Amino acid sequence: MAAPLICPSILASDFAMLGEEIRALDNAGADWIHVDVMDGHFVPNITIGPDVVKALRPHTALPFDVHLMVAPVDPWLEAYREAGADILTVHPESGPHLHRTLGRIRQLGAKAGVVLNPGTPLTVLEEVIDLVDLVLLMSVNPGFGGQSFIGTTLRKIERTRALLDAAGSKAHLQVDGGVTAANAGACVAAGADALVAGTAVFRGGPSAYAANIQALKTA
Repeated sequence: MAAPLICPSILASDFAMLGEEIRALDNAGADWIHVDVMDGHFVPNITIGPDVVKALRPHTALPFDVHLMVAPVDPWLEAYREAGADILTVHPESGPHLHRTLGRIRQLGAKAGVVLNPGTPLTVLEEVIDLVDLVLLMSVNPGFGGQSFIGTTLRKIERTRALLDAAGSKAHLQVDGGVTAANAGACVAAGADALVAGTAVFRGGPSAYAANIQALKTA
């Protein structure tokens, strides 16, 4: 198995030191920076807006992987793209026309992702798979960091990988929620090639980030 892309979620970082945190992640070997955007409506939490993303953009050349947990999502696509998002990932439930939303993301020059909650079926991917650069499977119900991995996600990873392969899709398959060195290997074995991790990366402070990222890659 190839080592997965490691995408630290800054939701678990020190928000008072976000610029420094992102530079530390870059130096520690992160592949993407995962930005969780929550609106207090679609999910029960509020995080950061496009102005914060814009302020963070000069601190790294790594791709900004922006997970939009907002509804309605369409009015925010341009703002986050202009702020520096390289990947915009949306929930099917966050707007009425998923196909149109993904097409708009691509028009803006970003890569388009679809995120599936634990209760969202894979069938929503079938009619939009040609527009998808990333599939994100939530292994927790979104809204808060520090939750435990839902074990049945492993089977969903396998089914999603089979669907992508059957369609000839080159989309990345990403997993987010409770990912640790203890379950990273199982996620990759099931078919994931990108892992979002918060607590597992940030535990121990900046001096531990490189070791934590390496532990996820080699698990």
